Amino acid sequence: MTGAVAGTRLAGLAGRRICVAGLGITGQSVIEHLSGQGAVVAAVDSRDDAERRQVAAGLERDGIEVRLGPAHMGPEAVVPPGTELVITSPGLRPDTPLLARAVAAGVEVIGDVELAWRLRPVLPDGTRQQWLAITGTNGKTTTVRMLAAMLGAAGHRAIAAGNVGTPILDAVTDPQPYSVVAVELSSFQLYWSSTIAPLAVVVLNIAAHHLDWHDDLESYVAAKSKIYAPGTIAICNADDPRTVAMAAAAGSVGRRVAFRLGPPGANELGVRDGWLTDRAFAVGAVALAPVSAVRPPAPHNVADALAAAALARAYGDAPEAVSGGLAAFQPEPHRIADVGTIGGVAYVDDSKASNPAAAAASIAAFGSIVWIAGGLCRATDADLDELVAAARPRLRGAVLLGADRARFARALARHAPDVQVFEVLGTDTGVMDLVVAQAARMAQPGDTVLLAPAAQSFDMFRDYPARGEAFAAAVARLAASLEGSAGRSPSPNP
Repeated sequence: MTGAVAGTRLAGLAGRRICVAGLGITGQSVIEHLSGQGAVVAAVDSRDDAERRQVAAGLERDGIEVRLGPAHMGPEAVVPPGTELVITSPGLRPDTPLLARAVAAGVEVIGDVELAWRLRPVLPDGTRQQWLAITGTNGKTTTVRMLAAMLGAAGHRAIAAGNVGTPILDAVTDPQPYSVVAVELSSFQLYWSSTIAPLAVVVLNIAAHHLDWHDDLESYVAAKSKIYAPGTIAICNADDPRTVAMAAAAGSVGRRVAFRLGPPGANELGVRDGWLTDRAFAVGAVALAPVSAVRPPAPHNVADALAAAALARAYGDAPEAVSGGLAAFQPEPHRIADVGTIGGVAYVDDSKASNPAAAAASIAAFGSIVWIAGGLCRATDADLDELVAAARPRLRGAVLLGADRARFARALARHAPDVQVFEVLGTDTGVMDLVVAQAARMAQPGDTVLLAPAAQSFDMFRDYPARGEAFAAAVARLAASLEGSAGRSPSPNP
């Protein structure tokens, strides 16, 4: 892939000619900030539909040049004359002709996160705003929100931003500056970064993902590895060999720290005697919080809590901030969420588990399950084989849905041939009632019916929250239908 041109810190925006590529939410946020600072902005987007034309009309009223349509991003794309800087939306691939032409011409291309880093405010004490950054394939949002809660419990003016919650430009331009920002970073955002160097960073885990954007797994890892910047405290997952290798390969970091689910070694955080324990930022071993404080109670969420604790401790926060933050943390929807219990069978929504690695972590949190899986699967057959082989001892049965359900069925036939499998035909949203009803027929008291699709939702649903909501609604309807039936006493969760 084409590389981004490294640049220097922005001296000021007034009068600078800047091209913004992409008019989605990120692009509109960037344009608002740039134009407010007096930059001369040209906006380009490949879409030319009613929604984009409406956005363009508003921008043009403010004096911003807008170019819409595929020609302005495709092979005939031309970088607007005089452009000094291109700021791209994270979804645009590096081989997008407009971006590739800019790089070839020596015009710097960055993303909104890189822009925000360069514009961090100076605090009253004369220091610049600090960032604590998180990336990885799975668990980023949970970890960044845990971290923000810990920072808040320590009394800092802090916020979660980046690829989650508040747009990062809003976080760095707030009239009352945040002293520290918990930043979630995607591989797309990191690809277009060149100077970001947070105080401390963590890579949670690495699995094949977004390979439709990156050329291959190696390119994905290379983008993620940019978070291990010179001078930063580099935190890795000792239970994930790829993150260990990434941290080891980063030659100029300030310090290397690890976390693990087992007892911590020197310079690590881990679990000892039922407590999250720090042996990296303390003399000896310091207990931070009981494992029972982690919600939802699953091994991968414990790992996320350890990662957040490592960042908070790197920032200098006391153990009480970790325990207080976990107590205040509110789990996001559709992440191992209990949605009901019917006839002794628990129903759990983990619609966010949209790739095999996330689904494997979810399955490992339960004993006997009826697995609801399928959708639009970007993973390889080898990834599905590995997932099914590991899940086999826990599977009572599997109900498959979505466009790629046959791929899941073949993996189950290869590696779990004794597991009962039922495929639900159709790709309309109404099939979720059939899915839940079939799962209920397979399940026995003590089982968990787990929605952990290991695939994206876009073949049937607007997004993964819509898929999770459809599952919860179907469980509620099943409970209601059985409530009046003799011999069943459902108890759906509120």
